[in-house]
Amino acid sequence: MPMAEPRWGGLEALLRSRLPKGELDPALCAVLEAASPGLALLDPSDRLMAWNPELARICGPTLPLRPGMAMAGLIAPDMRDAAAAALDAGRRVEAALASAGSPQVQIERRRLRENGALLRVAPVATAEQNAQNAAAARLQAVGALAGGIAHDFNNLLTAISGSAEAALARDPDCDAAPELRQVMESAGRGAALVRQLLAFARQQALNPRVVELNAAVSAMAGLLQRLLGSRIRLAVDLEEPGRRVRIDPTQLDQVIMNLALNARDAMPDGGALRIATRHAVVLQPEPLQQEELPPGRYAVLEVSDSGAGIPADILPRIFDPFFTTKREQGGSGLGLATVHGIVRQSGGFIAAESRLGEGTTFRIWLPRHEGAADAIPAASPAAAPVPPVSLPQPKPAMPSAAPVLLVEDEAPLLKLAERALRRAGFDVLSAASAEDALDLLEQGGPKPMALVSDVVMPGMDGLALASRLRERDPDLPVLLVSGYAEVALGRDLEAERLKLLPKPYGLADLVAELRSILPRTHAEVS
Repeated sequence: MPMAEPRWGGLEALLRSRLPKGELDPALCAVLEAASPGLALLDPSDRLMAWNPELARICGPTLPLRPGMAMAGLIAPDMRDAAAAALDAGRRVEAALASAGSPQVQIERRRLRENGALLRVAPVATAEQNAQNAAAARLQAVGALAGGIAHDFNNLLTAISGSAEAALARDPDCDAAPELRQVMESAGRGAALVRQLLAFARQQALNPRVVELNAAVSAMAGLLQRLLGSRIRLAVDLEEPGRRVRIDPTQLDQVIMNLALNARDAMPDGGALRIATRHAVVLQPEPLQQEELPPGRYAVLEVSDSGAGIPADILPRIFDPFFTTKREQGGSGLGLATVHGIVRQSGGFIAAESRLGEGTTFRIWLPRHEGAADAIPAASPAAAPVPPVSLPQPKPAMPSAAPVLLVEDEAPLLKLAERALRRAGFDVLSAASAEDALDLLEQGGPKPMALVSDVVMPGMDGLALASRLRERDPDLPVLLVSGYAEVALGRDLEAERLKLLPKPYGLADLVAELRSILPRTHAEVS
């Protein structure tokens, strides 16, 4: 398949001006390192002088690059002569690399006067890969949309549930109490739906830990057997020695749970479910449905059922959000989309294979971690029921205590949170933006005992505000709340001593989380 013309101009001009014969300019090497696709600098004898990481990835571990290696050594032996002739004539050529299982690549060489040459190597996309790229782009667009609406939707749910909770706090035995509780429970179900959307969009604020994969699977086995029922036989086959992975333990539990429940639905008359672990070393990129599994060392989790199987025309769509064959049974089409999002956000890959009448196997590759394992939480909230309503109990205010600095750009949520904190006995200094909060403090406002702030706000966000305030008070307790914590992704919140409370939250949860981060004396007083 023909490829777009490469943009040589700027890079080639830089090479011509900065590549003395036999020498490598550090600045030039930095440019080469960041360039794409696979590029290498050749000396006048067409031997490798330097190359970028992309070329090393394309060649793979079975074709290690080394200084002084002949350019011809990159090309499969039976194609070297024809490729050399085409390159000498100044033409691009398609050829196979000398590495095992190498895909077709397009090679082009540009002479740099007497100072050598620049070699460009790029994989040739197949029709199947183009289709996979299009599907991946479509899923990415849907994920961006899901993440974009999550923040506003969670703000609405927090306002709805918080208003109902506040009304119940004023009169728990009022005539409307059952309806108010129903509002709160419905808001909770809406929140669960948004969490699934964020999982698919890979925009959750995860709390990754190094876990023993075998231990995590074993911990879920007892719960799964009860959920599967007596007609489904559960077999757990764990390879020893076990491997460790870095993943949010709660999200790993949700992945196992979702796949097991999906298998249960595929076996209405009973059957067998097998959960297994093993390890894999991948030497060359391998196609995985709509993605590609890169080389590396992996721990593998397999979930297999003996159900009816998935038709071939449906199999490519099973990870699409809102795609379900169980609409009449109440299926949302987000179960497998959620699994896919969690796995990919955790750096892993997932694929499914199925045969009609024989069953389906989901296979997950998670990058292996060589460090020591952290403790796994004893219980997973992934399958926890909606908790009963628990309201913050009124306590007398303590005017002498330092206030809590509350920052929230949504006016209804600011009022609800302020009332809840004051009802719990806290003095509150509220602001509608980070900039307003800083102005209040700079105008002589009291030093806060803690910061409670939304993460995503116009202008300065909650993370930046926390950083500014900790310049003045390094020990300031910080509780962040957010319905879409994209800016917190990739941050180790625990290491930064930041607590995150996802929206929508209950007012009692807000008070409890704030008390949990305060020094003991403040928590007891409040």
